[in-house]
Amino acid sequence: MTDHHLTFDVPAVAASLDEVQDRFGAWWDSLGIDDVRLRFSFETALAEVAANIVEHTRRRDQVAGRRYAVELCATEDELVAVLTDNGMPADVDLSAVTMADADEESGRGLALAIAALDRLEHEHTGGHNIWTLACSR
Repeated sequence: MTDHHLTFDVPAVAASLDEVQDRFGAWWDSLGIDDVRLRFSFETALAEVAANIVEHTRRRDQVAGRRYAVELCATEDELVAVLTDNGMPADVDLSAVTMADADEESGRGLALAIAALDRLEHEHTGGHNIWTLACSR
């Protein structure tokens, strides 16, 4: 298998989540990987982080026209997604993330992503929030 890359840019609005999942699905289908568990883990984490970007951009930033880029890469060893937005710095400590209680309506996204991935990293550099998601193969 050679490296498979896909990069695209979407607006930081709820409607973009469908596009992210559609493009992920087409990218995944091009890989020829027959591992439903790996796909589910990686896709779930990607969807949760993308939704987190959209939600926090809407809630904290309020600036119209915000966008985020999604880069997907598959190698022999791992699957990596890098999501980069140009929003306000995300105030997040991934080491402190816990699963929300069952009666809470939100607060599960990052906990699910952490559980699904081998690695989840966040940094704010150069005016961009950069989320790196990785699953070993």
